[in-house]
Amino acid sequence: MRKVIQENTVREASCVEELRAMRDALDILGGKWKLMILRYLTNREAQDIHFKKMQREILGISAKVLTKELRDLEQNLLVSRQSSDEPVRVFYKITSYGKSVVPVTELLVDWGLAYREKIKHAHSASANDMI
Repeated sequence: MRKVIQENTVREASCVEELRAMRDALDILGGKWKLMILRYLTNREAQDIHFKKMQREILGISAKVLTKELRDLEQNLLVSRQSSDEPVRVFYKITSYGKSVVPVTELLVDWGLAYREKIKHAHSASANDMI
């Protein structure tokens, strides 16, 4: 159980409170693309990332979906939108608050890499069993 502070008292969160908090996080970060966009911006923090570059490099995302996801992330203070005048371009950066999601994305990357290895070994073992 996680700890919560309520009226200057630290206590353990109830299961219901934990599930509500998880639902809140999933409402903000859920879907196919939001965590990938945040990870992309984290990995390119020193670069000026404009919309078209992001769309080209995040394979499979459409302009319409990228626009919607960036607006949602900006509304939730995870991404900032900046523009330049000459030439007119819009750039996106992860915010300091957005960086609070980095541990989540790192755990997902680690889990995903381990999952790929596990499945690869499981499939090669089952293929060997068939021989």
